[in-house]
Amino acid sequence: MPAFSVGRTQELLYSLNQLELENRLPDLNYYVDSPLSMEATMIMQKYPEYFNKTIQKIMKTDSDPFGFKGLRFIKTVDQSKQLNFMDGPLVIISASGMADGGRVKHHISNNIENSRNTILFTGYCEPRSLGGRLMAGEKEVGIYGVKHEVHAEIGAIRSMSAHGDYEDLSQWLACQDMKEVKKLFLVHGEYDVQQDFKRRLVKKGFAEVEIPEQHYEIGLS
Repeated sequence: MPAFSVGRTQELLYSLNQLELENRLPDLNYYVDSPLSMEATMIMQKYPEYFNKTIQKIMKTDSDPFGFKGLRFIKTVDQSKQLNFMDGPLVIISASGMADGGRVKHHISNNIENSRNTILFTGYCEPRSLGGRLMAGEKEVGIYGVKHEVHAEIGAIRSMSAHGDYEDLSQWLACQDMKEVKKLFLVHGEYDVQQDFKRRLVKKGFAEVEIPEQHYEIGLS
């Protein structure tokens, strides 16, 4: 499971912990193989007073919303390499989320040709990244200069994306007086999606919506 170290990994651990509380978590070994993920999780665990009300309520019966049976954090490179030689089913959560670097790239390289494995993405992947190419269905990918046939199952949990969708952004814009908004700039997302969003915004009443190119400059009066 490729996952960003800060935020996404902790979301996954929280969700897995919820499954354990509901007696639905498979009895497996779960490894977080990312030093930054481990450090970020430890920092979050130190400040429970900043958790939202839902997590505060859970902590009345479960002191650690990010910990559950079978969870282990991997620290060293040697420990990470040993995961490749373990028998039986297991889950590895590792960075980076787009699989373009970090330890997860090594894990994918070692497991992508085995049809018994699953590579499960947990958020948005830029189309040209390794994660983006796998999610697009490419049957062969290059990793560290070596061509690999894709036999592992490729999946994605799209609901975990941190990016606001059309409805989220429209709700955020709803508090604006369209007559006072002289111009809107769309600066994130894939171009065809931006074009569709632009058309929707114009229909809603926003008079001028621009999709600027990279390094485009504009003066604001």
